[in-house]
Amino acid sequence: MQMRGAPEPHNVLQEKGVLHQYYPGMFVIFVSHQWLSSVHPDPQGEQMRVLQKALAGVIDGTVQITEDIVSRSSDEKSLSSSERKQIADAFLFFDWFAIPQITARTHGVNEDTTKTDAALAVQSIPAYVELCDLFLALVPELTHKDSAQRVNYATWMSRGWCRAELWCRLLSNKSDSSVIVVHSATEAEFMFPLDWQSRSIVDGDFTVEADRTEVVRLGEMAVESKIRHLQDRGPLSHYRFWAALCPNLLRQQRKWSEMDAFLRHFKFGSLREAVHDDTGMNAVMCAVFSGDTNILRLLAGSRANMNHTLTGLNELGYYDTQTALMAATKSRQDVDVLAALLECRADVNGCARTGLTSLYLSRTPGHVKILLEHRANMPDYVLGGAASFACPDTVKALLSHRCDARKAAALHAVAMLSRSNGRALETAKLLLAHRANVNETHQPMGEMTWYCRNFGTG
Repeated sequence: MQMRGAPEPHNVLQEKGVLHQYYPGMFVIFVSHQWLSSVHPDPQGEQMRVLQKALAGVIDGTVQITEDIVSRSSDEKSLSSSERKQIADAFLFFDWFAIPQITARTHGVNEDTTKTDAALAVQSIPAYVELCDLFLALVPELTHKDSAQRVNYATWMSRGWCRAELWCRLLSNKSDSSVIVVHSATEAEFMFPLDWQSRSIVDGDFTVEADRTEVVRLGEMAVESKIRHLQDRGPLSHYRFWAALCPNLLRQQRKWSEMDAFLRHFKFGSLREAVHDDTGMNAVMCAVFSGDTNILRLLAGSRANMNHTLTGLNELGYYDTQTALMAATKSRQDVDVLAALLECRADVNGCARTGLTSLYLSRTPGHVKILLEHRANMPDYVLGGAASFACPDTVKALLSHRCDARKAAALHAVAMLSRSNGRALETAKLLLAHRANVNETHQPMGEMTWYCRNFGTG
């Protein structure tokens, strides 16, 4: 906490005697971050200053760790006074000074040497993360010293190595695998679950392309370990969720199931049990998250409810009362999955308790197209969902069907909800080009009014 200027490397700090070897019972904070140059992670100490100030604020209570705005509720998660005390006495794991002889990873430069370093680092990441008690993503808005590009939460989330560290934390079998995102010296929040589920290590950005295969294998091991643990110890709902989502996470080709194999894989005793199961993660939801259109049609043929609603998956970003069709859009399923649900009489205008519909949760232009073809209602507010979480092409698809950017408060949605969206600037420019009012004031409605009053945002 007393370090000034650019962080010094492992060998220098070791000579100064300020490093500590891990021992059982040590409270350790793992700090994940994006390097700000090709030869030094933080050449001007900018990230380190943010980290020091943020931790000091957390310790003295002036910085509150809140849930993301989508997940907030009356029983919001926060840090206890005992946890703040643990942080005050904690040790930091920061790659530059925690790992000896770490070198810059540059394509074509010292690759024979650094391949060995990379292999060792890959093997060690799960152990480093598993031993840490707290995981911080240090993502302040700064400038990369070589490329002059902005570095922030969205760019950190795009990095393959950062995704690997994150997956090792979120897929660990700890009772608490939460991640704290530090946006600035005065703002930090728990990570929104859906911020990472659509960001596979497979298509992450790597400075050295040769690293991809090894790091992807690390992700596969993390997912497989999570599924085995849940299969043995439960809860069953979470086992089914991760088992269904696995092919999408790992960008693996889906294997269309026969019913008997599906029932065994998701632990249903019979087709009758699967059809009549009314728990949150039932057979219809397993088929949706698996992207298995064949099973969806077979279940519908046995009179399974295609309008089944979720329960018990709030911590994973899928909220109570959201429908199977909403789960398909939020999890970015192929259009064929939505088509199968709609063919089997899923309600295109079914809404959750918040009043939101599947069109609001669209993530691709194909989602918009098929939902509107099936006569989805299109109130202007649906533009805010796409503007926050989808790509500009999805926003463009809604605008092309006369969704009015002037009435949608979509710019407010971008400002509040799109930090993890690397294309948010493009979306904002698109909305402005369609006459969205940059000076518009917005009156929160429903649950958002409660949030604003209780969290000082309005």
